[in-house]
Amino acid sequence: MITAPAAAELATRFEDTFGSAPDGVWQAPGRVNLIGEHTDYNEGFVLPFAIDKTARVAIKLRPGTTVRLLSTYGDQGLVTVDTAGLQPGSAKGWVTYPLGVIWALQERGINVPGMDLLLDSNVPLGAGLSSSHAIECAVISALNELTGAGLAAEEMVLTTQRAENHFVGAPTGIMDQSASLRGSKGHAVFLDCRDQSVQLVPFEAEESGLVLLVIDTKVSHSHADGGYASRRASCELGAQVLGVNALRDVGIDDLEEASGLLDEVTFRRVRHVVTENDRVLQTVELLTSDGPTHIGSLLDASHASMRDDFEISCTELDLAVDTARHSGAIGARMTGGGFGGSAIALTPVEREAEVRDAVVRAFADAGFAAPDIFTVTPADGARRLG
Repeated sequence: MITAPAAAELATRFEDTFGSAPDGVWQAPGRVNLIGEHTDYNEGFVLPFAIDKTARVAIKLRPGTTVRLLSTYGDQGLVTVDTAGLQPGSAKGWVTYPLGVIWALQERGINVPGMDLLLDSNVPLGAGLSSSHAIECAVISALNELTGAGLAAEEMVLTTQRAENHFVGAPTGIMDQSASLRGSKGHAVFLDCRDQSVQLVPFEAEESGLVLLVIDTKVSHSHADGGYASRRASCELGAQVLGVNALRDVGIDDLEEASGLLDEVTFRRVRHVVTENDRVLQTVELLTSDGPTHIGSLLDASHASMRDDFEISCTELDLAVDTARHSGAIGARMTGGGFGGSAIALTPVEREAEVRDAVVRAFADAGFAAPDIFTVTPADGARRLG
């Protein structure tokens, strides 16, 4: 978690850059999805949690429609935009995310004035930990307060989803924003993506002698590319052929009939979503009754389904998962949209060093770039820091 001095440092840097103090500093976390991949846009179930790595924004509103944006990382420099004519496709780079939020708020009829914005983030980029949604959630939390929009968390989730879908051009669901805006320390967020209802499920691995390792493979991915979109299209086709509103309405017992109605590839896409929804429900039940030491096999099954049925894994992710599992993790899976990014490994504390070392060696032996490996714990959602 960011400390008060760190928030003050960002405010000081803002003042040095823009010549006056910000109206405030807000933060929103990235997320790890414990289980439930590609189920969100199928109106299904997901179980993410907010992590202790965050995006932070210092913002000051100003008259007019000019927005000045600067990040503490990257080489884009100061970007100046007139939001009066803001349209999808008019931005590139990291500024697409805050500008998308401004655009989506404008689409809701909310008057968003000009502003200065300074971004700082320690959510790894391209690692499948939702660095983009962390930025969007920090920005919408700030603007919701500063403009007096009064949006509830559920409305902010849908507004940032609209920004992602129509401004950024990524056909994502509502999982990432929900975790970032509605997360709670020590809990995973059990989200029903059909009605946005949330149940906070205890997930305190350390109390059970476990750590959750994130293995960032360094294989970059983008939700705005064709792989994600094609998987979503397959799911929509499957729902259409099966005569349901969404794959949420297809149960395990329906799969045998579905296999005779769908082509082989579409069936496997559907089977992943249907079985993944069931795995989420089982995981929630086990976490509530028996604790995290009992969910390893479900994590393993989730990865196999993403690898074989949904085909969104890659060689590096498979190597990370297999090595972690063989070196002592009780369960492991890729997390995020796929085609790169990170894997997670639920690991006994006493085996952590062994798992870390084995994965690093395996990547070196395969000639892959060295992965980043770190632990995450469930953290609170978006909030104002000062």
